[in-house]
Parts: sequence; C-alpha cells; structure tokens
Amino acid sequence: MFADHMVIQRSTQMPVWGWADPMEKISIETSWGAKAETVAGIDSTWMVKIKTPKAGGPFQMIISGKDTIVINDILSGEVWLCAGQSNMDFALSKMINDARESKYQPLVEYIREEVAQANDSLLRHIEIPQTTSLYTTKKNFKAIWRSATKGEVDKITATGYFFAKELRQKLNVPVGLVECSWGGTRIQPWISAQTYKSDKELQAFFEKEQVRIKSLIEEMDKEDYVDTAYQRKLKEYEADKENVRRPWPNEHPLKSKQMPATLYNGMLSAVIPYAIKGAIWYQGESNSHYLEHEYEKYFRALITSWRAEWGQGDFPFYWAQLAAYHVPDDRSDMGWAMVNDYLRRSLVLPNTGMAVLYDIGEAKDVHPHNKMDAGKRLALWALKNDYNIRVNAFSGPLYKSAKTVGNKIVVTFDHACSGLMAGSKELNKDTKAVNVPLTWFEIAGKDGIWKPAQARIMAKNKIEVYNTSIENPVKVRYAWSSNPEGANLYNKEGLPAAVFTTDISAL
Repeated sequence: MFADHMVIQRSTQMPVWGWADPMEKISIETSWGAKAETVAGIDSTWMVKIKTPKAGGPFQMIISGKDTIVINDILSGEVWLCAGQSNMDFALSKMINDARESKYQPLVEYIREEVAQANDSLLRHIEIPQTTSLYTTKKNFKAIWRSATKGEVDKITATGYFFAKELRQKLNVPVGLVECSWGGTRIQPWISAQTYKSDKELQAFFEKEQVRIKSLIEEMDKEDYVDTAYQRKLKEYEADKENVRRPWPNEHPLKSKQMPATLYNGMLSAVIPYAIKGAIWYQGESNSHYLEHEYEKYFRALITSWRAEWGQGDFPFYWAQLAAYHVPDDRSDMGWAMVNDYLRRSLVLPNTGMAVLYDIGEAKDVHPHNKMDAGKRLALWALKNDYNIRVNAFSGPLYKSAKTVGNKIVVTFDHACSGLMAGSKELNKDTKAVNVPLTWFEIAGKDGIWKPAQARIMAKNKIEVYNTSIENPVKVRYAWSSNPEGANLYNKEGLPAAVFTTDISAL
C-alpha cells in the first residue's frame, strides 16, 4: 500500500505499518510536517498513526530504521475501496471490446474515447493481486499505483473509474481507488474466518465447509484423481446448452477463489487498516445460484465485520443492485431477483446506499458496458451524504410500505423526490418521461400465484397495483427477474425504482 504515487486519506489519522527486526527503532518524517516514532515488536511488526494533511501534494514520506525508505509523489485526497466480482473487477480495457448486441456499441465507442482522452494524474488506482489463502492472512503484496493517464487508465476498474471521475469533477481533490475484486466470486470468500466464528449459523456453515475442504484436498491430491462430477455435468451441458449452465472443473481448494475466507485472507487482509473514506461494492451475480436465500445474512455480516476490522467506525458503504442479464436457468432467474431484494433490504444498516442498475444491463452480456451510469449513481450517494454536495436526487424510489385497499394494493415509496413517473432510459443518456403504462408489477392473492398487474401512479409517492382477476391481493413485487427488460418506474429526477417484493416467505 505504501509506495510512490500513493493517495492517502486527507485530514485523518492514517495507520502506517511495516516490518523490521525485533525492537528496531522506526522513525517517520513527512514533508507536510507530521512525524512519528515507534519500536518494532518481538514479532517484527510495527504500526503508527500519522496525521494527514488537507487535500494536495505531491508530498514525501521517509521511513527510517536500519534501512531508509523514501516514498515520493504522495497525494492527499479521498480514498475509496472498490470490491466485488467481475463488474467491479473488469478494467476499462475489457470494456472496449465490441458489444455482443449492436445497439450497445455506442457505449463501447464512448469508453474507447474516454480511454484515449483520459489525462488525470490526480485520479489514481492500485489493484491488490488476485490471491487465495485458505488458512493464513497475508499482510503484503506487490503492486503499483497508477494514474488515469494514457497507457495506465485502461487498467483501472471501469466502475470505480467513473465513480471517481464524478468525485474528481465535484470535489476537485485527488481521488485514490484501492481495488480488491475478482470475477466470478461469491460473497463467502470475502468474509473473515473470525466473522464466521462469531455467529452460530455462519460458524456451522464454515465448519461444515472446513470438513468438506479437507476431504476434497485429500481426494484431489491422489495421483489417480478424476473429476467425475465435472465430466457428468459437461455432458449434460453439451447436450442442452440453452438450458444448462456451463460447468467448471473442481479447483483444488488451495487455489480456489470460492472457499470461505480465502479472499479475505489472500487480499483484503493486506489492505486493512489502510485509511479510506468508504467502500463501493458490486457483487451478487455468483450468489444467484449459491445460497441465494441466505445472501442478506452474509452481506450484512461482511459490511459490519469489515467496518469493525478497519476500526474507522461505520464508514460509508455503497453498492449496486445487479444489472439486468438473461440467465439460462429458472433458479438463477429467481435468485438474481432475490439477491437484488436482499441488497435493498440491507439498506437498514447505517451509512449505506444503493445504485439500481437493471435499466442499464445487457441481456446477452453479464458485464454491461454502461459503467458510466453505474459509477455516477454510486457517486451520487457519496456526494450527498459524505461531501454535502447538492444533487437533484441520490436514490431512485425505494419500497416503503404496501396496503391492500379493496382489490388493489397501494404501494408507498421513499425517495420519490419530486414525483414518480414512467421513464425510458437509452444507453447512457438521461432518462426521459414517457406516456406509457408502468410495467413489471405482479401481485398475488392468498393462493400465492403471481400474476402480471396493472399499475397506476396515484400520488407523488404512491402507486396502486391490481389485477381484475384477483379480488383480495396480499402481496406485490416489481422487476422480479434477472432481466426485467422494460421495467420503467422512476422518480422524476431520472433514477429507477429498486427491485422489491413484499413476500417475505419467498426469501
């Protein structure tokens, strides 16, 4: 973390740590005037806290002991952690390949132009190497800080880049992104072993996995090992590619990115407790078909444990509801919606926020190119809540309550702002109001059978939902699919309503 071109969190007490001989005296001097001294412990580790300056730079830090390390070109500004799976992991370089559907090609051209023209040396990024560690926590890594300039910008997380670009434009201070992400990963690897052991249900899962992992290691280490389960699933996939998810061979647990705590150990532990302003998170696709019913529990555990481990209090934590994508199986279709609703329900945690993205997805690409709006919508939460910047709206409509009135259900929303509307979103252009019916609402009666419903805006923050064949509706849901193409409820500020269901039993 501590290297040339680093960005440090401004106006705070920043932990600085390292390694030295036991009882070696360490002194730190900075060009902004802060100093500190300490002595390495018997385990060779040391840590101090340094007061950081207001936004600016470049600065220098000198760490002296038996050796001397000089860190140059340090900027003081805003530091954000960027974590999750591929939609956070994908760098700008991966977003400039041709779109799978020609109608999204203009987004590709936009990003190509962005990469070609980017020249912002005050927007910087460091990516933690993708590393697994099943049993031990790693505390160091090799990586470099890059800036958003020609030859380097294309290596920056696309979602993080457009988030940071909004902050740069509005705040005019340096912004540093610390990326800790890996495509295709579930949430379970990002949670520490200590967190699993602190909760009875999580501990039961963790211990069961440890038994399975030990057995799997013993099996896979045999000379005559054959992955028979993969061979069987591969035949099923080859016979029906339209309806069967592509299988992957078993990875050795010591190399697998899916084992509980393995990415926390291998990646995140090397970042903590680097001083940050907050975190943005884009993950959940891989949990649409893995413990999807329990996603909320794991997600809340992740947020609360990261905050505790960082020791910075309830730092801002913002995330994305998953963008629309046509999954190949029914379980993932419902699981996708389920994860989205669990993400919404997690907003009860303090100092959190959520960007809704189903309207900027691509049915044939799980990595939609419109990272511009993804980053901007995440940034709106930070600008409003953390920097007191005035924005027209920072959230789309969020489900608040529902009440059955006759044969209709009246739904009330928070964040309706100046009112609700049916909207149309084209590529990365602003949302426009359209005079069409609301879509993707469903209701169900006491029999629990979901049916498409009509919906009408009846007040600034209310809609009524009904189906004339259901006399006594009891529950309602919206955009309940992995690909709710055409879902069109927005506030008049142009932000989409979040996916939701009132049916607790389905979750």
